[in-house]
Amino acid sequence: MKIIGTGSALPSLRVTNHDLEGFLDTSDEWITERTGIKERRLLSTETLYDLAEEAAKKALQSAGIGPEQLDFIICSNVANRFITPGMNCILQGSIGATCAGLDINVACAGFVNAMMLADSMMQAGRASHILIVCAEEPTKYCNWDERDTSILFGDGAAAVVLGPGNGFKAVQMSMISNKDVLYYERCMEKTPFEKNRVEGQPLVMKGRELFRVAVSQSAKDIKIVLEKAGIQPSDVTYYLMHQANKRIIEGIRAILNEPEEKFPTNIENYGNTSSASIPILLDEMLHANRIHAGDTLLMSAFGAGFVSAACVLQWE
Repeated sequence: MKIIGTGSALPSLRVTNHDLEGFLDTSDEWITERTGIKERRLLSTETLYDLAEEAAKKALQSAGIGPEQLDFIICSNVANRFITPGMNCILQGSIGATCAGLDINVACAGFVNAMMLADSMMQAGRASHILIVCAEEPTKYCNWDERDTSILFGDGAAAVVLGPGNGFKAVQMSMISNKDVLYYERCMEKTPFEKNRVEGQPLVMKGRELFRVAVSQSAKDIKIVLEKAGIQPSDVTYYLMHQANKRIIEGIRAILNEPEEKFPTNIENYGNTSSASIPILLDEMLHANRIHAGDTLLMSAFGAGFVSAACVLQWE
């Protein structure tokens, strides 16, 4: 399996740290120092489905294939307007595809998990071309009256088309059941029989514990997947990390003792876009001609659960 096309889409509205100073007890200096974020994109006139469709169509165009040639669609999404039908089903119609698909929710680690699923399907001979779309609107489940979570997130979508090849070298997935570190409860409809009513609440995050677990678990995953791929940290051309927090990325880099230029970032422009962050970064780097044939890419992500995942690709 290899990536044969990429695409991304972002909301038109840019919200800077200075914009947040008008209604939050914060400042550009405070946010930048703690997160590395300078601005983010937020949905305003567009919908998440608009972004997903745009990213998918760009990826198909990049791959040079039509939607009718897709064998399967995998959508990674934490939460959106529709609980049912799945995003994959809505997207299938909007891009003109005819294949089946499924949605996954593996929090911010969704892209790497989707890559694993796609590779398994291809190895089993069940598909030749698979579309992965990561579309996220985490700004819709933050409390915008407080700064702890609202300053961190941005909305966005990205897609890749996968085809036959030998680029996917190794994958590592981990999970530790610890929902209290990071969670978001949605309100369900009432029934006359429910005894334990949950009204729902915005995103809850325990920042210090999240930082500790994210750095240690991601570093552990990376070391395991490097061993599986039979390579050393120095063999990796780029580490494409989940863009959650610049300090977390720096913490992982320090453990690996690899140079800063191997850890590209775009969190300063977009904030944390959940599972879309890695494929957005990948698409931007390809358009900037920073990735070339033979380069070794290591992708690593973590998210609520607590889940984490890493994979190694050699670019073909």
